[in-house]
Amino acid sequence: MASTLVSSLIDRAQVILQDKTGTRWPESELLDWLNDAYKEIIQIRPDAYSQSATFNCVEGTLQKVTTMFPAALTLLDVMRNSTGTMRPITLIERDILDDQIADWHSQTPGAEVQHYAYDPRNPKEFFVYPSVAAATQVDIVYSSVPTAHTVTTDVIKIDDNYANVMLDYMLYRGYLKDADYAANGPRADSSYMAFNNAMGRKVQSDAAMVPKE
Repeated sequence: MASTLVSSLIDRAQVILQDKTGTRWPESELLDWLNDAYKEIIQIRPDAYSQSATFNCVEGTLQKVTTMFPAALTLLDVMRNSTGTMRPITLIERDILDDQIADWHSQTPGAEVQHYAYDPRNPKEFFVYPSVAAATQVDIVYSSVPTAHTVTTDVIKIDDNYANVMLDYMLYRGYLKDADYAANGPRADSSYMAFNNAMGRKVQSDAAMVPKE
């Protein structure tokens, strides 16, 4: 659970920008850039802000996460059936179903899901097998962008491990505002490079922790 205050990141940004009074970079701008940082982070790491929820399927095989959760960006997992046996649901390649059960999209709808198929090129959609009746419930995990902060007394909405990354992005946007000044263009570039490098290290370190099969 995060404990870093929004006000803490804004204070740190003001110190680095040498603008503690918020004369050149008002607090409201820094808050906007902090909110923008979430969008950039989630694009690289959708799991940085994930939510578990019960999803009501429509009849058939094709399901769209946004029918229930309009703010969803990416499906991360379909875990289990929400009712009945609550049997786990496993990921399967759609090609396997196409090859072995050619009519799987037109079969009589049932009440329980065995597998789901997912294509990252369509991150808000997934297929279930077998076909299900309307209102069949499954538990899913999806990512979205946190709602924007409007006050600085909030705690950040993603893990504290991302606090420095958010600060780098805020500094990038701050220096970019004054990029016409000779020194601030390179500072903007440096801050954005630090943001991207940190995000790259986060991806690599987390991948290294995944158990090998």
